[in-house]
Amino acid sequence: MTEQIAARDVWPRRLRDESQREAALAELREILVRGLKRAFGAQGGGESFSEDVAQEALLKILEKLDQFSGRSKFTTWAMSIAIRIGTSQFRRKRFQDVSINTGDRDDNLQMNWADEEAIPVERRQEQQAVLGLLQQLIENSLTDRQRRATEALMHGMPVEEIAARISSNRNAVYKLIHDARARLRQGLESAGYGADDILTAFA
Repeated sequence: MTEQIAARDVWPRRLRDESQREAALAELREILVRGLKRAFGAQGGGESFSEDVAQEALLKILEKLDQFSGRSKFTTWAMSIAIRIGTSQFRRKRFQDVSINTGDRDDNLQMNWADEEAIPVERRQEQQAVLGLLQQLIENSLTDRQRRATEALMHGMPVEEIAARISSNRNAVYKLIHDARARLRQGLESAGYGADDILTAFA
Protein backbone atom coordinates (compact mmCIF):
# COMPACT_ATOMS: atom_id res chain seq x y z
CA MET A 1 0.00 0.00 0.00
CA THR A 2 2.86 2.39 0.86
CA GLU A 3 4.45 1.70 -2.54
CA GLN A 4 1.15 2.44 -4.31
CA ILE A 5 0.76 5.75 -2.47
CA ALA A 6 4.36 6.69 -3.30
CA ALA A 7 3.80 5.83 -6.98
CA ARG A 8 0.69 8.04 -7.12
CA ASP A 9 2.70 10.91 -5.64
CA VAL A 10 5.29 10.82 -8.44
CA TRP A 11 3.24 12.89 -10.91
CA PRO A 12 2.35 15.67 -8.44
CA ARG A 13 6.00 15.89 -7.34
CA ARG A 14 7.23 16.11 -10.93
CA LEU A 15 4.66 18.76 -11.83
CA ARG A 16 5.60 20.87 -8.80
CA ASP A 17 9.33 20.58 -9.42
CA GLU A 18 10.44 23.31 -11.85
CA SER A 19 13.32 21.17 -13.07
CA GLN A 20 10.96 18.30 -13.99
CA ARG A 21 7.73 20.13 -14.86
CA GLU A 22 8.32 20.65 -18.58
CA ALA A 23 9.14 16.99 -19.22
CA ALA A 24 6.24 15.85 -17.02
CA LEU A 25 3.77 18.10 -18.85
CA ALA A 26 4.96 16.85 -22.24
CA GLU A 27 4.58 13.23 -21.12
CA LEU A 28 1.17 13.84 -19.56
CA ARG A 29 0.03 15.71 -22.66
CA GLU A 30 0.82 12.67 -24.83
CA ILE A 31 -1.19 10.45 -22.49
CA LEU A 32 -4.17 12.82 -22.57
CA VAL A 33 -4.11 13.28 -26.35
CA ARG A 34 -3.98 9.52 -26.86
CA GLY A 35 -6.89 8.96 -24.47
CA LEU A 36 -8.96 11.79 -25.93
CA LYS A 37 -8.52 10.49 -29.48
CA ARG A 38 -9.86 7.10 -28.33
CA ALA A 39 -12.67 8.70 -26.34
CA PHE A 40 -13.94 11.15 -28.95
CA GLY A 41 -12.76 9.66 -32.23
CA ALA A 42 -16.17 8.17 -33.00
CA GLN A 43 -17.73 11.62 -32.53
CA GLY A 44 -15.34 13.34 -34.89
CA GLY A 45 -12.83 14.51 -32.31
CA GLY A 46 -9.57 14.24 -34.22
CA GLU A 47 -5.97 15.25 -33.59
CA SER A 48 -6.59 19.01 -33.43
CA PHE A 49 -9.56 18.65 -31.07
CA SER A 50 -7.65 16.28 -28.80
CA GLU A 51 -4.62 18.55 -28.66
CA ASP A 52 -6.73 21.61 -27.84
CA VAL A 53 -8.62 19.80 -25.09
CA ALA A 54 -5.41 18.31 -23.68
CA GLN A 55 -3.83 21.77 -23.48
CA GLU A 56 -6.86 23.17 -21.64
CA ALA A 57 -6.88 20.11 -19.37
CA LEU A 58 -3.22 20.57 -18.45
CA LEU A 59 -3.94 24.10 -17.24
CA LYS A 60 -6.90 22.83 -15.19
CA ILE A 61 -4.82 19.95 -13.78
CA LEU A 62 -2.09 22.33 -12.61
CA GLU A 63 -4.75 24.57 -11.10
CA LYS A 64 -6.36 21.66 -9.23
CA LEU A 65 -3.16 19.78 -8.38
CA ASP A 66 -3.66 20.23 -4.64
CA GLN A 67 -7.07 18.56 -4.96
CA PHE A 68 -5.58 15.24 -6.10
CA SER A 69 -6.18 12.94 -3.12
CA GLY A 70 -4.35 9.84 -4.34
CA ARG A 71 -7.42 7.58 -4.12
CA SER A 72 -6.98 6.70 -7.80
CA LYS A 73 -4.10 6.73 -10.27
CA PHE A 74 -3.03 10.25 -11.13
CA THR A 75 -3.41 9.62 -14.87
CA THR A 76 -6.99 8.39 -14.28
CA TRP A 77 -7.76 11.56 -12.34
CA ALA A 78 -6.13 13.72 -15.03
CA MET A 79 -7.96 11.88 -17.81
CA SER A 80 -11.31 12.41 -16.07
CA ILE A 81 -10.66 16.17 -16.13
CA ALA A 82 -9.78 16.05 -19.84
CA ILE A 83 -12.87 13.96 -20.63
CA ARG A 84 -15.13 16.43 -18.83
CA ILE A 85 -13.65 19.32 -20.79
CA GLY A 86 -14.00 17.46 -24.11
CA THR A 87 -17.55 16.42 -23.30
CA SER A 88 -18.49 20.00 -22.44
CA GLN A 89 -17.17 21.21 -25.78
CA PHE A 90 -19.23 18.64 -27.69
CA ARG A 91 -22.31 19.43 -25.60
CA ARG A 92 -22.10 23.13 -26.38
CA LYS A 93 -22.14 22.29 -30.10
CA ARG A 94 -25.04 19.87 -29.86
CA PHE A 95 -27.62 21.36 -27.49
CA GLN A 96 -29.38 23.48 -30.12
CA ASP A 97 -30.45 20.31 -31.97
CA VAL A 98 -31.84 18.59 -28.87
CA SER A 99 -35.52 18.58 -28.03
CA ILE A 100 -36.68 18.33 -24.45
CA ASN A 101 -40.05 16.90 -25.51
CA THR A 102 -40.51 13.31 -24.37
CA GLY A 103 -41.72 12.24 -27.80
CA ASP A 104 -38.46 13.29 -29.42
CA ARG A 105 -35.98 11.70 -27.04
CA ASP A 106 -33.95 8.54 -27.70
CA ASP A 107 -35.20 5.33 -26.15
CA ASN A 108 -31.70 4.36 -25.04
CA LEU A 109 -28.98 6.37 -23.40
CA GLN A 110 -26.07 6.72 -25.81
CA MET A 111 -22.61 7.73 -24.64
CA ASN A 112 -20.19 6.95 -27.46
CA TRP A 113 -17.06 8.30 -25.80
CA ALA A 114 -14.67 5.86 -27.39
CA ASP A 115 -13.97 3.64 -30.35
CA GLU A 116 -15.57 0.41 -29.18
CA GLU A 117 -13.05 -1.82 -30.93
CA ALA A 118 -10.24 -0.11 -29.02
CA ILE A 119 -11.85 -0.96 -25.67
CA PRO A 120 -11.34 -4.38 -24.04
CA VAL A 121 -14.45 -6.57 -23.96
CA GLU A 122 -14.62 -6.50 -20.16
CA ARG A 123 -14.46 -2.69 -20.14
CA ARG A 124 -17.27 -2.48 -22.73
CA GLN A 125 -19.37 -4.80 -20.59
CA GLU A 126 -18.76 -2.60 -17.53
CA GLN A 127 -19.77 0.49 -19.49
CA GLN A 128 -22.95 -1.12 -20.79
CA ALA A 129 -23.85 -2.31 -17.29
CA VAL A 130 -23.45 1.18 -15.84
CA LEU A 131 -25.34 2.84 -18.71
CA GLY A 132 -28.12 0.25 -18.59
CA LEU A 133 -28.61 0.77 -14.86
CA LEU A 134 -28.47 4.55 -15.24
CA GLN A 135 -31.13 4.43 -17.96
CA GLN A 136 -33.38 2.32 -15.73
CA LEU A 137 -32.91 4.71 -12.82
CA ILE A 138 -33.70 7.72 -15.01
CA GLU A 139 -36.85 6.03 -16.26
CA ASN A 140 -38.09 4.60 -12.96
CA SER A 141 -36.80 6.69 -10.08
CA LEU A 142 -37.19 10.26 -11.35
CA THR A 143 -40.28 12.41 -11.76
CA ASP A 144 -41.22 13.41 -15.30
CA ARG A 145 -39.75 16.91 -14.89
CA GLN A 146 -36.58 15.54 -13.28
CA ARG A 147 -36.16 13.04 -16.12
CA ARG A 148 -36.71 15.63 -18.85
CA ALA A 149 -34.26 18.07 -17.24
CA THR A 150 -31.66 15.36 -16.60
CA GLU A 151 -31.78 13.97 -20.13
CA ALA A 152 -31.57 17.47 -21.59
CA LEU A 153 -28.57 18.27 -19.39
CA MET A 154 -26.85 15.01 -20.39
CA HIS A 155 -27.29 16.01 -24.04
CA GLY A 156 -25.55 19.29 -23.24
CA MET A 157 -28.47 21.71 -23.06
CA PRO A 158 -27.62 24.72 -20.84
CA VAL A 159 -29.63 25.24 -17.66
CA GLU A 160 -31.09 28.51 -18.98
CA GLU A 161 -32.44 26.71 -22.06
CA ILE A 162 -33.89 23.87 -19.98
CA ALA A 163 -35.66 26.42 -17.78
CA ALA A 164 -37.19 28.09 -20.83
CA ARG A 165 -38.33 24.76 -22.29
CA ILE A 166 -40.13 23.66 -19.11
CA SER A 167 -41.46 27.12 -18.22
CA SER A 168 -39.34 27.38 -15.10
CA ASN A 169 -36.38 29.42 -13.87
CA ARG A 170 -32.66 28.79 -13.40
CA ASN A 171 -32.76 28.22 -9.63
CA ALA A 172 -35.70 25.85 -9.88
CA VAL A 173 -33.91 23.81 -12.56
CA TYR A 174 -30.75 23.62 -10.42
CA LYS A 175 -32.88 22.27 -7.54
CA LEU A 176 -34.62 19.84 -9.91
CA ILE A 177 -31.30 18.50 -11.20
CA HIS A 178 -29.74 18.40 -7.72
CA ASP A 179 -32.61 16.22 -6.44
CA ALA A 180 -32.43 14.03 -9.57
CA ARG A 181 -28.69 13.48 -9.13
CA ALA A 182 -29.20 12.55 -5.49
CA ARG A 183 -31.72 9.89 -6.51
CA LEU A 184 -29.48 8.56 -9.27
CA ARG A 185 -26.45 8.47 -6.97
CA GLN A 186 -28.46 6.61 -4.34
CA GLY A 187 -29.62 4.11 -6.96
CA LEU A 188 -26.08 3.52 -8.26
CA GLU A 189 -24.72 3.12 -4.73
CA SER A 190 -27.51 0.69 -3.86
CA ALA A 191 -26.43 -1.38 -6.87
CA GLY A 192 -22.85 -1.38 -5.62
CA TYR A 193 -21.36 1.32 -7.87
CA GLY A 194 -19.17 4.09 -6.49
CA ALA A 195 -17.70 7.15 -8.21
CA ASP A 196 -14.35 5.38 -8.71
CA ASP A 197 -16.07 2.39 -10.36
CA ILE A 198 -17.79 4.65 -12.89
CA LEU A 199 -14.61 6.64 -13.62
CA THR A 200 -12.70 3.39 -14.10
CA ALA A 201 -15.32 2.04 -16.51
CA PHE A 202 -15.01 5.10 -18.76
CA ALA A 203 -11.33 5.91 -18.25
